Amino acid sequence: MKLIIAEKPDQGSTLASIFKHKKQNGFIEIFPNETFLRGAYVTWAIGHLCQLVAPEKYESGWKKWSLDTLPIIPEHFQYEVTKDKAKQFAVIKKLVSDPNVTEIIHAGDAGREGELIIRNILRLTNCKKPMKRLWISSLTPNAIREGFNKLLDEQDTKSLYFEAYTRACADWIVGMNGSRLYSLLLQQKGFSDVFSVGRVQTPTLALIVKRELEIENFKSEPFWEVTARFAINGKKYSGKWQNEGETRVKTKELAEKVAAFCRDKPAEVAEVLSERKEFLPPLLYNLSALQAEANKRFKSSPKNTLDMLQKLYQKGYVSYPRSDSRYVTKEEANTFPDILNRLSHLKDYESYFPLPIASIADNKRYVNEKKVTDHYAIIPTEQIPNLDRLGSDERKIYDLIVTSLIAAHYNKSVAEYTTVTTLVDGRASFISKGKVQLEEGWRKVLNHKEREDVPELPTLSIGEQGKTVKVDVKESQTQPPKRYTEGQLITLMKTAGKHIDDKELEKILSKTEGLGTEATRAGIITMLKDRLYIEVKKNLVYATAKAKILIEAIGQEILASPEMTAKWEQKLKEISEGAAVPKHFMEQTKKMVLHLISSSLEQSAAWVFSEDITQNFTPGKQKGKRRTSTKLGPCKKCDGDIIDKGTFYGCSNYKKNQCNFTISKKILGKNITQKNVKLLLSGEKTDLIEGFTNKDKTFNARLVLDGQENRIKFLFEETAVK
Repeated sequence: MKLIIAEKPDQGSTLASIFKHKKQNGFIEIFPNETFLRGAYVTWAIGHLCQLVAPEKYESGWKKWSLDTLPIIPEHFQYEVTKDKAKQFAVIKKLVSDPNVTEIIHAGDAGREGELIIRNILRLTNCKKPMKRLWISSLTPNAIREGFNKLLDEQDTKSLYFEAYTRACADWIVGMNGSRLYSLLLQQKGFSDVFSVGRVQTPTLALIVKRELEIENFKSEPFWEVTARFAINGKKYSGKWQNEGETRVKTKELAEKVAAFCRDKPAEVAEVLSERKEFLPPLLYNLSALQAEANKRFKSSPKNTLDMLQKLYQKGYVSYPRSDSRYVTKEEANTFPDILNRLSHLKDYESYFPLPIASIADNKRYVNEKKVTDHYAIIPTEQIPNLDRLGSDERKIYDLIVTSLIAAHYNKSVAEYTTVTTLVDGRASFISKGKVQLEEGWRKVLNHKEREDVPELPTLSIGEQGKTVKVDVKESQTQPPKRYTEGQLITLMKTAGKHIDDKELEKILSKTEGLGTEATRAGIITMLKDRLYIEVKKNLVYATAKAKILIEAIGQEILASPEMTAKWEQKLKEISEGAAVPKHFMEQTKKMVLHLISSSLEQSAAWVFSEDITQNFTPGKQKGKRRTSTKLGPCKKCDGDIIDKGTFYGCSNYKKNQCNFTISKKILGKNITQKNVKLLLSGEKTDLIEGFTNKDKTFNARLVLDGQENRIKFLFEETAVK
């Protein structure tokens, strides 16, 4: 009898659904059939059923957060069962130990994480029974049946497990040591919070902070443009005045002088340049591309898109969601005509049929086995859903996948772009740009694609004459770089190699997956939100003061740059290919952490943070994280210490003697930093704080603590009130 272990309950149910079966408590019994002559059991993990143990499980002294205990590097790593999943682990262990079970079928997701999840469970059960690997890219009945008939040997995917295990252990070392190191060093600077650090999250955060600072430091400058409206032989169009190819004018005076000169003057077409451009249909989706598109179109967060994809996959409607490839094999391409024929009967898609191209099996733009990694592109399966029964978000994601496949069977889109130069009174040059769509092609299907902001121009010929009917001067401001959306952040992580100056390293990273993997990027963004490093408002990503503090502290350390990821990903890829040894990789990781600790300890004395950042820093509680209380100074009412209590500063003796001495964290709209609280408690006045607001007045002042009344008072400077 065989035991099949899936990664999730829904997947386990789907795998069993094609056979006659009976549901039990925590598993499903499959009755004897052609595939399983003696029957089988199907059970499942609940995602990561096991986790790396906490530092104190290795050494009790590692429980306390102290610089003296760093580095924390176990000699051998250990996994344990996650407490809230112990019941399901017990079910699996009992089935593994069943003498009737003679073989294990590993049916985790066909990727690195799936490999790690199931093998870790088997390690903790001390399983010695032979194992086979189910490796499928969709959960349709045909794919499941074929997968069970073509099981891989255990050795075929073992190197993937070594890579995933090594990745997890290395990330643990970096996270545990880096987070404690920077949390403790920043506490010494007055920032009482947990500063989480990670191999992927930190360089991602550094890119976000870099953009935030570019926006904050951007100095907007005014410019002017002169636009004219022409009437030539009954044809009307507009143009912008240009000087040596530049349409922006630096002074209002010059712009108005040009406008005054051109008004009511004759105009003549001096040059007409036309260029025909052809656009091929987009590639099929991988996860990153789909997350970016869904965010752009629907403002769907990367996590929500992945969740919807997972649902569609588990229902058998789409192929494996965490694919990093945008290509398919010829074998898959040969299934497209049947899939498309089924889709053609759906009301939503019938207008796109018949297709201009019957098959793309020989089209190398889509069919390229060399570019198919563990999985091919995300495509619809032959199992077609009732669209009305899909949830709203599911339907949107399914539609993107379906239309991408349909568009691939359409011809190229062709447009003509025209640039016209018009001379006013033989001297002033105006430029006009326009576009004519000659062949719609695949744009008929993907009409949601953003249209270029290029107007249509009338047909014009050199030498045609007319007049200038209107001239305007428009004032504008230069704009700072735009904030990233969540979708752009996914793309940024995918293409992080573009941010590396070293060409060799850039080449390495371009061959790997950038920052994170297809499976982890959405989780990294969610983690940055949960740890209060970023805020997402109206789909735009903002870096918080906490993020700026951490990245400023890390500075030029390799931990904050994609270079480290480039090197790591290359080595991890070599491990998955059997070309590198995990032990050597872990040794390099340990060396990097030792350097990070010694370097940061040495440099931390020189850390200086701007007042703007410190005033906007507000510690926040994080689920599952401990907060180390920093003593800010002596209490003015008893022998206690004033500590950060989250929403205010208060006495550590409150529980002991109900001491109610407190200092507010916000006074008249301004955050009171730990640095300034320390100054108050030591009897000194604070730094000058700008921007206090009282009713309709805004003023700057210093604060001081009145020793007799224990009250905060303002110290005004001259011309402080506005």
